[in-house]
Amino acid sequence: MKVSLIQMSIQEAKPKQNIQNVLALLQKALLDEPDVIVLPEMWNTGYALDQLSSVADEDGQETKAVLAAFAKQHRVNLVAGSVATKKETGFFNTTYVFNRDGKILTEYDKVHLFGLMSEDEYLQSGSKESTFDLDGVKAASVICYDIRFPEWVRTLMASGAKLLFAVAEWPEARVEQWEILLRARAVENQAFVVAVNRVGDGLADHFSGHSLVIDPLGKVILQAPDNQEGIFTADLDLTEVEKIRGHIPVFEDRKPDLYH
Repeated sequence: MKVSLIQMSIQEAKPKQNIQNVLALLQKALLDEPDVIVLPEMWNTGYALDQLSSVADEDGQETKAVLAAFAKQHRVNLVAGSVATKKETGFFNTTYVFNRDGKILTEYDKVHLFGLMSEDEYLQSGSKESTFDLDGVKAASVICYDIRFPEWVRTLMASGAKLLFAVAEWPEARVEQWEILLRARAVENQAFVVAVNRVGDGLADHFSGHSLVIDPLGKVILQAPDNQEGIFTADLDLTEVEKIRGHIPVFEDRKPDLYH
């Protein structure tokens, strides 16, 4: 499976401009002929949380229309980062995944809200898992702060997922922890991790990117250059997952009855 990571800058509270930038970058990513293209977290608005009433995507309608059409036209899977959405019960940080036919495979609202960036003041927490099949490969997705909760990631990966997508706006000040946590999630779940972070200045933080692809042994096989917008592509040999899981059968040796 070939994955292309879009490490992009985001304009705060300017969804129209961000959609235009995303479409241009998606078009550019097609040159690598990827199977999957991945976007970062909250790419439509950035963290302009106090302006959500005017900039959040109503039920994700614009995001879904634009990206479903792109996926279908170009026969490519999209792990569409996440966007600020407005739903009946409030505002959410929502990931959509589209298959090659433009159909939505999952709609995931971020479960763990990050107080340091005031998410808990403006957003509602999700309550559902996010697992799906991409070209016959079981995968899962999480958003940013979720990676600090290994029990949540294990819940997703225990379904048989071989691939974890993590989309983020992870500040440069904690980027070392970003890599450590992602490599740990890869090792403990014996899975590939594809993690896409934004670049540029937000309202209160600087984001350096440092997007990563990590193999099931925790080895970094792709690291995007820091502070550089662009497309970065890696090939994943998914047969490695079964080889490693067969050698050290972590999932078979679990004792879930003891884990509370």
